[in-house]
Amino acid sequence: MERHVTRRTSGGASPFPAVGDNRAVTLNIAIDADSGSAPYEQLRAQISEQARAGALPVGYRLPTVRGLAEELGLAANTVAKAYRALESDGVIETRGRNGTFVAAAGDAAQRQAAAAAAGYAERARRLGLGRAQALAAVEAALRAEYGE
Repeated sequence: MERHVTRRTSGGASPFPAVGDNRAVTLNIAIDADSGSAPYEQLRAQISEQARAGALPVGYRLPTVRGLAEELGLAANTVAKAYRALESDGVIETRGRNGTFVAAAGDAAQRQAAAAAAGYAERARRLGLGRAQALAAVEAALRAEYGE
């Protein structure tokens, strides 16, 4: 049995703040009770994917823990556990009484990759490598790592 919640917002009279470009935003969550994956993990994965794909834009306000739990028929602790994991991953941020929002920084993996790339670029420049040489070194390392 699956439980679904779909929240659609547009810039109009909505309890959610308008997204910068005023487009409609939809939060689609489907929890499958027959899945081998825990409900909190299903929720975490779906919100993370929607944020990463841009379906939930930066600054989108998520439902409250209690509100989403009621809509999905889950325990509040289950939703809270998913929100804590998402916050730990850097996907969302909680702003106290103002609510929980999709984070501007993206997920932790993207932040770490960007920091590593910036560190590499700085180091390559200090070593005197030109842009083409630095890029060739990165492409060679990626081919070796990904087996391409």
